[in-house]
Parts: sequence; C-alpha cells; structure tokens
Amino acid sequence: MNMKGRVDMNNAHIARRTLLAGATAVALGVTAATARAAEVSSPGEVPDIWREFTRTPFTHPQVPYVGRAGRRAGAPRFPRPRHFADVTEYGAVPDGTTDCAPAINRAIAAAGQAGGGTVTIPPGTFRIDDLIRIGDSGVVLRGAGSGRTTLYATKSLTELIGVYGSRYGGDKSAWSWAGGLIWLASKARWDSLVAAVRSRAWPFEGWTGNKRDEWTPLTAVEPATQGSWTITVADPEGLHPGRLVLLRLADDRAHTLLQHMAGGGPGPASYYWDDKTKLLSYVPYEWPVRITRVQGRRVTLERPLPLDIRPEWNPQLTTHVPELTGSGVEGLTLRAVETPQSPHLLDKGYNGVVLQCAYDCWVDDVTVTDVDNGFGLVAASACTLRRTRVAGRGSHHPYFCREGSHDNLIEDFTIEQRTVPAPPNTQLHGINVEGLSSHNVWSRGEMQMGTFDSHRGLPFANVRTDITVDNNGRHGGDANAGPLFGARFTHWNIRVTNGRAGLMKIDGLAPYSATVGVNTVTEFDQIDVADFTGDLHSRLELYGTTDAVRPRNLYEAQRDL
Repeated sequence: MNMKGRVDMNNAHIARRTLLAGATAVALGVTAATARAAEVSSPGEVPDIWREFTRTPFTHPQVPYVGRAGRRAGAPRFPRPRHFADVTEYGAVPDGTTDCAPAINRAIAAAGQAGGGTVTIPPGTFRIDDLIRIGDSGVVLRGAGSGRTTLYATKSLTELIGVYGSRYGGDKSAWSWAGGLIWLASKARWDSLVAAVRSRAWPFEGWTGNKRDEWTPLTAVEPATQGSWTITVADPEGLHPGRLVLLRLADDRAHTLLQHMAGGGPGPASYYWDDKTKLLSYVPYEWPVRITRVQGRRVTLERPLPLDIRPEWNPQLTTHVPELTGSGVEGLTLRAVETPQSPHLLDKGYNGVVLQCAYDCWVDDVTVTDVDNGFGLVAASACTLRRTRVAGRGSHHPYFCREGSHDNLIEDFTIEQRTVPAPPNTQLHGINVEGLSSHNVWSRGEMQMGTFDSHRGLPFANVRTDITVDNNGRHGGDANAGPLFGARFTHWNIRVTNGRAGLMKIDGLAPYSATVGVNTVTEFDQIDVADFTGDLHSRLELYGTTDAVRPRNLYEAQRDL
C-alpha cells in the first residue's frame, strides 16, 4: 500500500473508532447535510429506519451495513492489467467450429505464469469443447463486448469432469449448484475439486472445506462486538496490511452462534437446531477479510465485523486455501449448446461463470445463454458482478450464492424471460443465497422471472434493493438446512409486477429484518411461515410505496456515507 493509502486508512480507522466510541455520524466525516443528501436528492418519502441507520450504521438491529460490499470495497472501476496476449496468437479461430478451448486455456495459463495480465478475445464466435479456467491471480479474460464475442460451449461439466454426486446421497447432481464452464478458482482448490469428483468423493468447496481439521491457527482473537472495525489478537506475528485472513467462529452445544446469527432472543433460543444436519455442516462460520493495519495487538480490518466475537465460539484467525484475487472476466457471451432444462437437481452442468474461493475478483458485461445455472459464488467473497445477464431457455439457478460467500455485490443484473416453456419437473429459483452467506447485495436488477430465493441454511444480513421482479419462482432448500432467514435481511424499493408476496414482503418471516418500499402484494402460490416463534422484531415501512422511497437504493446510499 502506498503512503497515501496508509494515511487514508489511518484516518478512516480513527474516524470509525470514534464513531464506535459513541460519536454521531459526523465522526465519519459525514456532516448532517451530507447524511441527508440521499434523502433530498429528489422528492420522496424517507423512512424512519433510514434516519436511525445513519446514526448507527454499523450496529443497526434490522438493517445491515453493506456499504463496502464488492471488489475493493465496491470500487466503481475495475483494474486494467497490462495486455498479455490475444487468444488468436495461441491458435483460437473465430469460425464457430474449431475447438478453441485449448488455445484459450494456454493463453490464460501463460498469463498466469508471467505474473498476470489481460488475455483478449476478439469479436466472433469461438467454439469451446472444454471449460475455461482461470486459476492464477491477476489474470483477466476480456472479450470485445457481450454483443460481439461469443464462446459457444458444446459439453457439460458431467461430460468434461464426471458425475458430481451429492454428499447427502441419492441421485442428485451437485452440478445443480456448483461449477461453471468459465470457472475462476485457485489451483489448490481446483485440483482438490477435480480429484474428488473423479474419485466419487465429496470435494472441498469452501475456504477449508471438509479438511477443517487441517487448518492452522494464526492467533486467538479477544471478544469484540458486531460492527467493530478493529480486533485484538493474542499474537500479531505474521499479520500485516494486505494479508487475507480467515476469521473462524465455532458453535457451542447450545448453538448460541446460530442463535446470534438469527438475532437472538426467545425465538432462536427455542428453535430446535440439533437435527439440522446440513446447516450444522456449514459451521464453523468462516469470514475472509483483509487486514488494513496492525498496531501492536490491535488489528484493523477492511470491513466491520459481521458478528460478535465471543470466547465460547473459540474465535481464531486461521490459514485457508490460497485465494484467487485480482482476476476477472469481461465483455463476452457464453452460449451453451441448446438442450432442454433438466429435471430438478439433475442438472448436467451446462453452467455459466462461477467464482470459487475468490476474493476481490469480478465479472463485467457478461451474458450467459441456455445454461443450467448462470452465475455462481461459492465460498467467494468481496467480488463484484456488474452488467450480467441470464438469457435463453431458462435455468435452475440464474444466480447462486452459497457455501459461506460474503460481502459480494451483484449490480445491474438481468434475468430474461425464458424463450421456451419450462419442461415438467423443473424449478426456477432466481437470485439465491444460502449456507451462512452474509452481507451480499443485489442492486439495480430486472428479473423477468424468478424470486428472491433464500435457500435455507440461515443466510443473514443480506440486501436486495432497487429491483423489479415478476415473482414467479420458488425458493429451495432441504428442511435439514434450517431457517430461511437469519437476522438483518433488508428488501428496499422492490417493484413486484405480479403482486405476489412470497419472499418479497418478509416482515412476517425474517427476524430482526426490514421491508421498506415494496408495492402492495398478496399471498398466493408458495406461502411460507416463520421459522421462529414469537415477536420477530422486524420492520415494515412505506408499504405500498416503491420508487418514491428515499434513498432509492440502499446500497448506494450506504456506500456514499
């Protein structure tokens, strides 16, 4: 980090510490006038909950702080690494018939060996009979634009890698929620995945995966509160600015960690957690985050803590699988060979773009067509998907976010109406989040089909804002995956074109959460009931109002603060 970056971060650290000590929003360098800027930029109604949030942005009980979601804390511009090569220099031919996957992958691998760079794909249609893999940091695959460069994929992941069965048995295909024909994952994670799939073992998907007993502690962490930017560690040796560490929180026998994720109180305390085997497999909770400053035993983080840190959860900073960072895919369309959508959970793996164990990576101006699953985040954090589109014959998960994916930003996204009727026994989910994933944002979207799929697994503190949706999808998730929602879910300025309430108006479903600026909706088709009993302590404001709510976009307003 250069000197200016250090000075800026030091100043930010001082301001955040002052705020957490009890000062007002002015301590963030936000005057009363600037704090109101999002409210008065155009006429509209300002909910009480927004004014509350500006006073306590990191610790509000219903609205999460997501102002630093995305690559490099939501930086508006993506980096432009030096040009390394054009894929035609490695033998790719835009004739639509020559298999160009070997040439494209050779160019990508060479860029990785050279320390990174941009691999360009000119206009035209390039057939690929294999998946495209980015396994080195700092490598960018860039087409000439989603309307000009097309990769035409002819084979599924089942054909290319093998049958990927579910760890829970049966004939389910795990390609229904994992893997992409453009796959960004570090080499270490990729090697273990392929070896496991081919040996019919369950692969290690997350930052530590099934080998959680092999992680190496770096240091214990002292108690801290959710929303804090700094932590105190037992031993700072080996910690330095820029290092990515994994904060791991185990659960205790009373499942107080899971209760905390659900907001705490009598409802989560009385919920029966012990038989939720799939949910329990996601614990320990793992949150990757970069260090920005080390001062003695005090460590400042890139983002505020998503949860409390308590001694009974054995809090540790630990090692993890090497991350993929600084890599991206831009400016192309991935079109799969047109096949019917598979029956539910039997997907062959005609999947789009997946980021796995990736941090500070991105996808920009990319369309996927005729895919089983569109864009995936699997144990991926601090990534940005911008100007992405799912089109064609319909897909199972147009977007999926799972296996402990945190702090991601999906903005300016589109799910197009399917081009053919849905075959029998298929399901459409929409924008998915599950598996203890937290602080993810879906912003400025147009969903011509699908739903806000909270796929159980206790996702918490996620935001959907400024989205138009024809709410005709269904949520998924096995009963043993536990609750649909944890605490601090927020739906803000949502326009439901077909008036269906399910998973849009969540004040009766999600604990300690908020529904703000949703048009009048009614219950029909899938009707869900709350997982937790008693008062959910959730908020409903400006119901029946949409674009008149101010601020119009919750994420953008938080980022501007």
